[in-house]
Amino acid sequence: MFYTSIAATQQALNAGVVTTVQLVERYLDSIGDQRYLNIYVEVFADEALEQAREQDARRRAGAALGRLAGVVISIKDVICYRDHAVSAGSAMLEDFVSPYTATALQRLLDEDAIVIGRTNCDEFAMGSGNENSHYGPTRNAADPARVPGGSSGGAAVSVQANTCLLAVGSSTGGSVRQPASFCGLYGFKPTYGRISRHGLIAYGSSFDQIGLLCRDPADIALGLELMAGADRYDATAPNRPVPPYSAARSEGPYRIAYFPEVLENESVDAAIRQTTTDALARLRAEGHTVEPVSFDYFDYVVPTYYVLTTAEASSNLSRYDGMRYGYRSPDAGTLEETYKRSRSEGFGTEVQRRILLGTFVLSSGYYDAFYGKAQRARRVIQEQLRGILADYDFILMPVSPSQPWPVGDQIDDPVANYLADIYTVLANLAGLPAIAVPAGTEPGGHLPVGYQLMADLWEEEKLLAFTQAIRQSATAPPPAQ
Repeated sequence: MFYTSIAATQQALNAGVVTTVQLVERYLDSIGDQRYLNIYVEVFADEALEQAREQDARRRAGAALGRLAGVVISIKDVICYRDHAVSAGSAMLEDFVSPYTATALQRLLDEDAIVIGRTNCDEFAMGSGNENSHYGPTRNAADPARVPGGSSGGAAVSVQANTCLLAVGSSTGGSVRQPASFCGLYGFKPTYGRISRHGLIAYGSSFDQIGLLCRDPADIALGLELMAGADRYDATAPNRPVPPYSAARSEGPYRIAYFPEVLENESVDAAIRQTTTDALARLRAEGHTVEPVSFDYFDYVVPTYYVLTTAEASSNLSRYDGMRYGYRSPDAGTLEETYKRSRSEGFGTEVQRRILLGTFVLSSGYYDAFYGKAQRARRVIQEQLRGILADYDFILMPVSPSQPWPVGDQIDDPVANYLADIYTVLANLAGLPAIAVPAGTEPGGHLPVGYQLMADLWEEEKLLAFTQAIRQSATAPPPAQ
């Protein structure tokens, strides 16, 4: 038996129904039984069991335990954990061991969370299907022939396949919400800066954000409450008060906006269109104001995102040169050859592609034509989205235009992968908090479907409370006739 929430897990532990060791052993058995999904890069079996035994002993002795006691988590292979390997899914960092722990992860560990392993991901978080990893693709537990989404695909499947309770991932352009939706989970990214990025391996620094994936939005609220806040190691994490997210309650009815041009777009999968339409109708029936609004810049969203993120990737990944740390080619004879061979052999195809694109848009003669214009476009996109959210509480829209595609189907078509992000990159471009909400499976099928909600900057408390209310409404018994 696996528990689907922190509350249910801790209730069972406190009642003596199960021990922490038994929980960890169940998760480890589940990992062993599902190795074909390729979820984990490394499993910390002995360490997790030792921590579980220590917690059980403290529980028996009546000692104080943290708010995440008994909660088994996974961490995406871009999050640093002291004295543990972290490779960003790349041969470039295959043998690198982190000398420190990411601030967000440390705050979870301080509350007795148990890390069971690091999950597979697209190399340096660059991908939409978890197929660009040095360790091979992760597969969707709902249909192993299909992708789980990316780049936090391993994180999503780690929860979907019952190998942990909560997954810590990262989002640059939708890398938490899209795999969460593909795997039938809640996937959340906060306002940019709400969670420290210290210890998160960088892809696009002005976009990257640590996020959470799980089966219950109440778990996200608690996790955010513990991870959020200022950090002396990250100047982009402001010294703002951290609300009691786990105690927030929905205070609707709310005003909800949607984009009719999205629902009318022929490229949107029929099941996704129907799921989004049904969600809007249900919320309207529950008394919320649901209205169409226009957004003028969809054609510019993906180009703007990829110009800016590849530029930042070109800068961030320049540190991997074969000299200071990371992979160094054994066949290089000169300094220049060391640079060339180490980067050519250490980076995969997609990472090389994005570095080249980013270097081009930053080059002399093209900087203003591409990077400068993209920065201005980003500002315009953010201003229009925030203008909408000045009149509405939330924006509801699909997470992805497509269902999970077959493994290998888009590996040679990077443009198709880039377009899969068209609806998620909005929140990252504008720095807005957003959450993927599961809505069952496709009509007549088995693949999970869902939608997403976006809120204004720093409105995580309202967003998570509303998501919890949606979940309770969906699981409530029908009224008596």
